[in-house]
Amino acid sequence: MTSNNSTAGGRKPKLIAPDGACDCHMHVYDKRYPTAPTAAAPPPHAPLEAYEPVKAHLGLTRTVVVQPSAYGTDNQCQLDAVARLGTNARTVVVVDNSVTDHALENLTAAGARGVRFHMFPGGVLPWEIMEEMAERVHPFGWHIQLQMDGRNLAEREDLLMRLPCDLVVDHVGKFLEPVSIDHPGFQTLLKLVDTGRCWVKLSAAYEVSKSGPPLYEDVGVLAKALVRAAPERMVWASNWPHPSVSREDAPNDAMLLDLLLDWAEDEKTRNRILVHNPEKLYGF
Repeated sequence: MTSNNSTAGGRKPKLIAPDGACDCHMHVYDKRYPTAPTAAAPPPHAPLEAYEPVKAHLGLTRTVVVQPSAYGTDNQCQLDAVARLGTNARTVVVVDNSVTDHALENLTAAGARGVRFHMFPGGVLPWEIMEEMAERVHPFGWHIQLQMDGRNLAEREDLLMRLPCDLVVDHVGKFLEPVSIDHPGFQTLLKLVDTGRCWVKLSAAYEVSKSGPPLYEDVGVLAKALVRAAPERMVWASNWPHPSVSREDAPNDAMLLDLLLDWAEDEKTRNRILVHNPEKLYGF
């Protein structure tokens, strides 16, 4: 893969981001904040100061800061980043069923709009509390954000269909081995999207693709099918700073934005994905 050279000096994206364009999934890692004992690996140092030139280079206006598994249920690093970014930022946090309604009120005021379930090593929230958490956060206008191996979605279909709040699925479903559109897991994802209460992040194709850059065609097949099925519930994200790969192997962020030129062929749909859908989902 190309190195991550999307800041000043790197190539500009071919896609001209419309005003209000949102990066719906990025993380802040800062050495000043303690790593959780449950973290699967030491996090990189990727403070907000390193992200802001990337955001400017891509022409983005809004940001959704997502709690990474490295910090467990201590959301302070991301909350501080959102406070610095101001009204053009929202966050997705990790809280368990010990959280009080008062704390949820305060988190909502601070920009939180979802609770993240990360079903890979380092994740701290178990399946067993997902339905309870969905019921707790729904009155606050939050959603459940889910990252799991999409190949297993069919096994969780009944639970996910029951959730009272919206569901946001990470990274084109995060199929650890890219699948065909008739795979049971992808068919479940399409069923969830068809409910009108499930959103999908068009992001991080590089994490699972076998065909590789620049177009990641094996993941692109799935992304295009999702865009055709429900363009009104797709959002785009950079997944900066790409914590699952080494710095040398990190993808070019401009190239990741340009994937929308392939995945969503008309400008109206791209503007919907970049601006209007995030406005609705995150309440900008």
